[in-house]
Amino acid sequence: MDRVQLTGLSIFSAILLSLPWPGILPGWILFFSLVPLLIVEDDLYNHRNKYTGIVFLGYAWLCFVLWNALSTWWIANSTVTGAVLVTFLNASFMATVWWLFHLVKRRLRHPGYLSLVVFWISFEYLHYQWEIQWPWLNLGNGFANQVRLVQWYQYTGVLGGTLWVLMINLLLFRLYKEITGAVQTSKTVTITLVLSTAFIPSWLSVGAYNRYQDQGVPVEIVVLQPNIDPYSKKFDKMSYSGQIRVLLQLTDSLVTAATEYVIGPETALPPLWETPGMRQHPYLIPFYKTALTHPGLKFILGATTRIRFREKDEISATVRFNAADSSWYDVYNTALQIDASGKVQTYHKSILVSGVEKMPFSRYFSFLEEYVIDLGGTTGSLGSQEEPSNFTSGNDVQAAPVICYESVFGEYITKSIKKGAGLIVVMTNDGWWGDTPGYKQHLSFARLRAIETRRAVARSANTGISALINQRGDIVQQTRWWTRTALKGTLKANGNLTFYVRYGDYIGRISVFLSALLVLYGLAQNRIKKRR
Repeated sequence: MDRVQLTGLSIFSAILLSLPWPGILPGWILFFSLVPLLIVEDDLYNHRNKYTGIVFLGYAWLCFVLWNALSTWWIANSTVTGAVLVTFLNASFMATVWWLFHLVKRRLRHPGYLSLVVFWISFEYLHYQWEIQWPWLNLGNGFANQVRLVQWYQYTGVLGGTLWVLMINLLLFRLYKEITGAVQTSKTVTITLVLSTAFIPSWLSVGAYNRYQDQGVPVEIVVLQPNIDPYSKKFDKMSYSGQIRVLLQLTDSLVTAATEYVIGPETALPPLWETPGMRQHPYLIPFYKTALTHPGLKFILGATTRIRFREKDEISATVRFNAADSSWYDVYNTALQIDASGKVQTYHKSILVSGVEKMPFSRYFSFLEEYVIDLGGTTGSLGSQEEPSNFTSGNDVQAAPVICYESVFGEYITKSIKKGAGLIVVMTNDGWWGDTPGYKQHLSFARLRAIETRRAVARSANTGISALINQRGDIVQQTRWWTRTALKGTLKANGNLTFYVRYGDYIGRISVFLSALLVLYGLAQNRIKKRR
């Protein structure tokens, strides 16, 4: 093939990969989206005496830059610089994975396609773990709006979907080679494998979907959507009393004697200091008084909070200095539970957005802290807590507070479920991106968390879409975008643990182990060749 053909195939793969994320086509398009890029790789492999491995890296990078740009361009609505960095960095990581697979195939040949599977899944798994976390485009996420097809995520998590996509792409590529005569094996066998791999998991999933009934204790929930523009009003100090008034008015419009939770979005409350007598804070008193008049009612609301360090406290890496009173303090993206007991429970967001809420590798780049993007009423890296914690209540139901970006991290949420959470409460803003596919994608990922954990999800988004999601991943109720409103419904708090909750991303850990073995095998083979 000439360069034009190779370039065209790389671009074609990028277009196919990008279609599920904005909802243009369903996730099954991913089953053959990588085939064009596999054809490019195979052609360059067959002409390896003519082309070096770095040539394929260029075609892979082109493909993944376009995929990232077409799928997550909406980030530019909040920060153009951030969008460019995310696109180019993530594409570079993806292209490197394929380049390593190409090198393994060149040098070892037989483990080549196995290396693609384990390297890619290892990349997706490690993307949950390190400082620059961006698992948004993990292949398994592409089925977020086809929940009937992936009910088995309760056993595998999203990485099971990634494995599914890779296997079918490789089988279809094999079929392509058989049809073109490049491989002399049975097309019938390959077609049978393709159909079995695609339809058996789908058939089992649809059956599980039809049989599954939500389990647990019914809980009446009110979800608030205040719809306060984060760019023009949200952090204007003159509007603080107005913001609280909106939240209370929405609450009064739907709350009943049976309501157990009222959920507000991320940073719904004005910024405040965390203190032992926090219940007496002027911003919290109205909610405490409302809870007193409705026995059993709990408010879960978001806020930007600050904590002062005392003289004997250990200073954190994200500490700030207040010149006005010469004190040190930390800032947090926080969820608070307020109820009639007078106790205010807090959770500090653990998984922070790189470049927005934290500076990656801050120990090496601390001098750049002040340039962290202002998307929350404050700049600089935020503090965080290491492990998730649940909100408890008098009726033994625990709620797992999940703030914004954390809803993309399945294994992280399983920690809350293991600690006893029967419900997942997602609190987000989603107004930063405007009316783009971004907030729709974010909503869809919450559906996958419901399937993985079999926990219903109450999702409050400042500007929408807010929703109630059942344990099958169905959106039971939802609001419209950019509308001040509230919704009320009943979800069930489940106490059972799924296989995925118990064992987490075991597919990722196995892939990392196999990747390490492949690397060691390659090094050993290289030494043997040198000795010969």
